[in-house]
Amino acid sequence: MSTLQGAFRRYPVVAATIVIGLLGLLLWALGLTVAVQWLFSGLGLVVVGIQGAGMIRRMRQGSFGVDLLAILAIIATILVGEYVATLLIVLMLSGGAALEDYAAGRAQRELNALLDRVPQIAHLLRDGSSDVEDVPATLVQIGDQLLVRPAEIVPVDAELVSAAAAFDESSLTGESLPVERHAGEAVLSGSINGQAAAIVRATALAADSQYQQIVALVAEASASKAPVVRLADRYAVPFTGVALLIAGLAWFVSGDPVRFAEVLVVATPCPLLLAAPVAFMGGMSRSARNGIIVKGGGVLEKLARARTVVFDKTGTLTYGTPTIARVCPEPPFTEGELLGLAASAEQYSSHVLAASVITAAELQGLELQRTETAVEVPAHGVTARFGDQEVIVGKLSFVAEHAADAYPADLVGGELAIYLAVNGRFAGCIVASDQVRDNARATVQALDKLGVHESVMLTGDARPTANHIARQVGITRVRADCLPADKVDAVRAIRERPVIMVGDGVNDAPVLAVADVGIAMGAKGSTAASESADAVILLDDLSRAARAVAIGRDTVRIALQSIWLGIALSIGLMIVAAFGLIPATVGALLQELVDLATILNALRAIGGRRDVRARGVAARVPTATQPVPTR
Repeated sequence: MSTLQGAFRRYPVVAATIVIGLLGLLLWALGLTVAVQWLFSGLGLVVVGIQGAGMIRRMRQGSFGVDLLAILAIIATILVGEYVATLLIVLMLSGGAALEDYAAGRAQRELNALLDRVPQIAHLLRDGSSDVEDVPATLVQIGDQLLVRPAEIVPVDAELVSAAAAFDESSLTGESLPVERHAGEAVLSGSINGQAAAIVRATALAADSQYQQIVALVAEASASKAPVVRLADRYAVPFTGVALLIAGLAWFVSGDPVRFAEVLVVATPCPLLLAAPVAFMGGMSRSARNGIIVKGGGVLEKLARARTVVFDKTGTLTYGTPTIARVCPEPPFTEGELLGLAASAEQYSSHVLAASVITAAELQGLELQRTETAVEVPAHGVTARFGDQEVIVGKLSFVAEHAADAYPADLVGGELAIYLAVNGRFAGCIVASDQVRDNARATVQALDKLGVHESVMLTGDARPTANHIARQVGITRVRADCLPADKVDAVRAIRERPVIMVGDGVNDAPVLAVADVGIAMGAKGSTAASESADAVILLDDLSRAARAVAIGRDTVRIALQSIWLGIALSIGLMIVAAFGLIPATVGALLQELVDLATILNALRAIGGRRDVRARGVAARVPTATQPVPTR
């Protein structure tokens, strides 16, 4: 009963129409036909006033009111005395809004599932004891030990303290099977613990944890409106014109104004109003289920029309996990001294290669020096002072500004180098490499088959390295030695639009923002990149970029199919009604069936079966870490 009352409060016009309909039925049984006519007609006039005010408001905002036909149909049925049809049209309009709301809720289920599962409570273990204190997840500090009970959600990003445990990461990675983790391995917030209690150590605050970042993106996507008005506006004017033309001809030829009303009854524009929002919400839901957060239906529409894709190299086309291949010192420095100085300076860099240099130094047992006088020049390098030594580490051009004797390293395909200068003298270089993702070439080919024929790579690396990677993955247009501003200029200059940009790092944030569609590799990428992007891939899987385009194309195709299905059925009914073969009351009922067919077709955009088939043939992304590029 409470559910019914809630529905009536949520849809007051539907509730009023049903109540008035039942009251009219009672009055008709009592023989008060005139009263029924006045009752139904009065309701129709009230709805005309409400709908008309909304239509005028939208027209002032520059949007043509596609509900004009419904208003004209109500007025026409009142004037010709078809008051039962009046009631049915009102029920159709108000019920159509309720159906749309239900369908949108069905399509948004996967989006809301993430929001509903936000971890709220953490079980804190005090001072390594077994005493458990429940605290809000937002109060957990880095280093705190937490108890995660069976089937509970991990509240923050952490590392496993227990010897081993199994976690369900399906909501984060799409992997349906539980994942085994061992002591010291990372555990993502939002994953669900298995059958045994586990102890974890927090490695991030709640606000910085993976799951909270996903929730923030989902909330932003949910709040974004799909391009409903734009799609409807493309067909509203011609559809209205055709309907009025058929209705006018029917009246003119037959001389019966009832024909005019009968045609307009089956010409109500609910298919235009319902198809687009339902399909786009379904597409956003399908994207979320595939590990892609799309920030609005407009993004899906641009993805569907994309003609060019632009890739960053490091961490996007490659795994982004550098491996140091060799250290090449200049006398009097040794390999250990050069690596130690480079790692000490790279502590103050945010570049992906810095972590690999530091790791290589630590594996050799080298002690890193500390300083308070270190400055990073983004995309160039780092300047640091350790005692009486000024160390410059970074790109050749940057180091050469401080050491005129610097010269380029002898590199083979796919390698890159960082260079060092100490006190104004060239000290040598460290050579690294980065493995191309196994599915990078297949992703470029898949995008080409989807209509994205132009592919470009923008990178800060030297041209030989960039060309080598481009040949491996099948990209024909390359721009190397790019600074962030150069990437922005390059994307703006592309003529084949819309343009998709796929990147992952802080230096990609500007170009992601200026692209028609920016896609961030959010699994390892920076928060800045994710915030600048229009879509975020939550998994470390480049092939999801092609999946996003496929979902966009499917969504727009289904939305347009649904619109044309509704238009075709409505025009067919209008022609039949023009010959007087469909009474107004029957026409109103038939139009409800047209609306239902439109909604059901649009719900195909959720695409559950297609995704199951796609997952069955999807290639797994290797987890092995490999070498990487320059700045």
